[in-house]
Amino acid sequence: MIQHTMLVAFDEPIPDTELDRFLQDIEKVMLDSGHVQSSSARRHIPVPGEEAIPALIATAVLRFGVADQEALAAAFAAPGAEEVIHHWQARHPYKVAWVNHTPLD
Repeated sequence: MIQHTMLVAFDEPIPDTELDRFLQDIEKVMLDSGHVQSSSARRHIPVPGEEAIPALIATAVLRFGVADQEALAAAFAAPGAEEVIHHWQARHPYKVAWVNHTPLD
């Protein structure tokens, strides 16, 4: 199994309702691909003073579990995936960092 963990950092603050919708849209398109076995998404929990640290501070984290590299590639190539990504990039620009890894637990 491969875990695909994404750190999403929006360029500007995003309303809570919009962030919730973004997370729901990404999870839905990935799960609807039929290649994702597990999914979870969480908001970042801010800590006072972190804005002074010269690092990418994510707005949210998403994790998708897939069987293998082929399933991961297929999930991102699934119908609707590109459209959802472009929709949200146009609405609320963001940066993404990710890592593909074996399960942490």
